[in-house]
Amino acid sequence: MIAAVPTTRAGRWQQRIDTVPPWAWLALQAGALWVHWRWAAARVADGSDDPLGIVALGVLVAAVVRLAPVLRAQPLAAWLAGALGLSIASTVAVLVAPPLVGALLAALALVCGWCAFMPAGRPALPLAGLAVLSLPVVSSLQFYAGYPLRLVTAQASTWLLQAGGWTAERSGTAMQVDGRLVIVDAPCSGVQLAWMAYFCACAVGAFGAIDDRRWLRRLPWIGLVVLAGNVLRNSVLVALEARGDVPEALHQAIGLVVLAAVCSGVVVWMRGGHDARR
Repeated sequence: MIAAVPTTRAGRWQQRIDTVPPWAWLALQAGALWVHWRWAAARVADGSDDPLGIVALGVLVAAVVRLAPVLRAQPLAAWLAGALGLSIASTVAVLVAPPLVGALLAALALVCGWCAFMPAGRPALPLAGLAVLSLPVVSSLQFYAGYPLRLVTAQASTWLLQAGGWTAERSGTAMQVDGRLVIVDAPCSGVQLAWMAYFCACAVGAFGAIDDRRWLRRLPWIGLVVLAGNVLRNSVLVALEARGDVPEALHQAIGLVVLAAVCSGVVVWMRGGHDARR
């Protein structure tokens, strides 16, 4: 059988376009959104945000490289339309919105472009989550959500300590425990703990081939796991602080134990059943 050879100029251009590999189109899209990546890199470099996003970016790149050999040659039009629309929105956001908003739109645009070439049935939402977490979002989350989370943590810890026999009262984000004032400060809000928990959920979804519907159904429960872990950590630390100064090494050790427990719980919950034990 002899393959048809296009004779028109438009047909020849179409044939040339079809031979361009998917990664080249994605690199072109990423280059077009360079202004957002420059802002994100500058924000991390000047110390305005924690460099946790570098870890998420590394995992995202690993997931993308892992899928590269099985990408489809013909992209899906719906995903391409989404990538185009979000790319335009991120460009407009440079003029009318805070830089983080534009960067979020750009990250989602890049994920849509990638999903246009992905094989059917592969999870897309965990990749979107990793793309969002790769941006410098921790300081913004701390600014907007830190205080409410500290209030909730302080109140829940007060109730827990009262149930355990301590004399505890809350005033704002401070706690009076057995006559000693303990302040629930910004690091105790649980923002970083939440980042790590959702990062684990996205990593498990990206590499565990968990379909988007099941992954999305399980995602809301992670917030409860994070809240429970943060309240437990804060309650233990406050109880120790009420009896005297806590050594920094012990403070860090308790935080690491709770972090490991929360992340392990997230992995078990997202995987489920036999897969989790394996």
